[in-house]
Amino acid sequence: MPKFDVAKEDLERLIGKSFTVEEWEDLFLYAKCELDDIWEENGKIYFKADAKDTNRPDLWSAEGIARQVKWALGMKRGLPEYEVEKSDIVVYVDEKLEDIRPYGVYAVVENIRLDEEALKQLIQLQEKIALTFGRKRREVAIGTFDFDKLKPPFYYKAVEPDKIKFIPLNCEEEMTADEILEKHEKGQEYGHLIKGKPYYPLLVDSEGNVLSMPPVINSETHGKVTEKTRNIFIDITGWNLNKIMLALNVLVTALAERGGKIKSVKVVYKDFEIETPDLTPKEFEVELDYIKKLAGIELSDDQIKELLERMFYEVELKDGKAKLKYPAFRDDIMHARDVLEDVLIAYGYNNIEPEEPKLAVQGKGNDFIEFENAIRELMIGFGLQEVMTFNLTNKEAQFTKMNIPEEDIVEIENPVSLRWSALRKWLLPSLMEFLSLNTHEEYPQKIFEVGKATLIDETRETKTVSESKLAVAIAHPRVTFTEVKEILDSIMHHLGFEYELEETEHGSFIPGRVGKIIVEGKEVGIIGEIHPQVLENWGIEMPVAAFEIFLRPLYKPSS
Repeated sequence: MPKFDVAKEDLERLIGKSFTVEEWEDLFLYAKCELDDIWEENGKIYFKADAKDTNRPDLWSAEGIARQVKWALGMKRGLPEYEVEKSDIVVYVDEKLEDIRPYGVYAVVENIRLDEEALKQLIQLQEKIALTFGRKRREVAIGTFDFDKLKPPFYYKAVEPDKIKFIPLNCEEEMTADEILEKHEKGQEYGHLIKGKPYYPLLVDSEGNVLSMPPVINSETHGKVTEKTRNIFIDITGWNLNKIMLALNVLVTALAERGGKIKSVKVVYKDFEIETPDLTPKEFEVELDYIKKLAGIELSDDQIKELLERMFYEVELKDGKAKLKYPAFRDDIMHARDVLEDVLIAYGYNNIEPEEPKLAVQGKGNDFIEFENAIRELMIGFGLQEVMTFNLTNKEAQFTKMNIPEEDIVEIENPVSLRWSALRKWLLPSLMEFLSLNTHEEYPQKIFEVGKATLIDETRETKTVSESKLAVAIAHPRVTFTEVKEILDSIMHHLGFEYELEETEHGSFIPGRVGKIIVEGKEVGIIGEIHPQVLENWGIEMPVAAFEIFLRPLYKPSS
């Protein structure tokens, strides 16, 4: 989670009110942060805020916290309003950037007054957004420039690396693009994002002055904002237009909190044009009964309205629903639960009185969990070793390496790593990975896992369902279909089920040595000898026989 520093004096200047350090410990909670540390430096008190929500970059600065506190305390209510003045500034985007770094969004903020603390916050906010929300600049990279040193229009171009030369930030001499990637600290850190491409992204003004080489480094001569800067040009690039638009909205509204005046920029692409930033409020609707039912406290319609107005919402109560508008710098409202969370934050978690249960209840273990544990004991009794692997995986492991066509699975919109970018829909790829990491160990290797697989189910509210499955894999030089089938026979006999095998084709298994597992007329799994191509994909030199079954159809609830 992001951690960032803010000065107590700066926060209170933005709010227009002073608080004790003890009061600040509670106030940070309104901004979904905890006070991680307090220290004094040059006569000023500083706080280290520990943000607890990676979906709220608008709260990762003094401006964001101050704004949230003002609203939460009722000093302001409703939808924050920011005026965006249209300008004649234009940025032209080169179509050759499509496969390199295709999108850029821009804005100008005028009449800004940057003292030491304000400049610190601007730099820190850029870094935190690019590092965390922007996945180390892969998704979002930000540049800020002294607009008075620039000559619009601007050009976001694709340039051959050997034709790029400028003085990078914090340097005194010109360097070529490749020299920057090899020698400059930021080039070494972020150069991999563009290295090897036929063109590098370059932002220049109408006189050919280099502003930056996104997402790596700004220019020293034109890419440095100081306390003397009064008008700031903002450049944000990335792969997802919606994501970089959100980052731009966060940045310009933070500067507007310090009195800056926002001006739009026209961005011209090959097939379309846009004006950025776009601060049009977003909309959502929630049932009031839903809020009342899950809040755990007694709330009237008017109380819910008042609490939401303290969390940046414009609220219209109609027909048992709250029709909401919320700021364009937020992108975290995806479900009614997110609105409920804001209601409770505004109410104050510390103000909710704990209650003892009104009904006497007796706890007991979940029967299906006990069934899963019994399956584990059974497998251990068969001489297999249990492994526990991650539910998170990726499409390559689930499909490509398993020699089967790609299907829809549950993917993470903003994964920290491409390796952990989706939820698995079956367990055998996880066992294959385990075997691939243990080729140096003795054989035979006999492993199993009882774990969860996540499947898409459009009939459910979440559009997904989590299923419990058992997967078994045996690896040694003479393993056969029969050996793994004997384990399946023993499981079915122990659980009191008859089953049949139906011949099938599956890219993960050798043709003619694979079958569907049928119980009471329904397919519950698959069994077979792993295809040589799959073994090669995983770097496994031993034959492998395996099966995977759903456990829920084999569960008999106790009466």
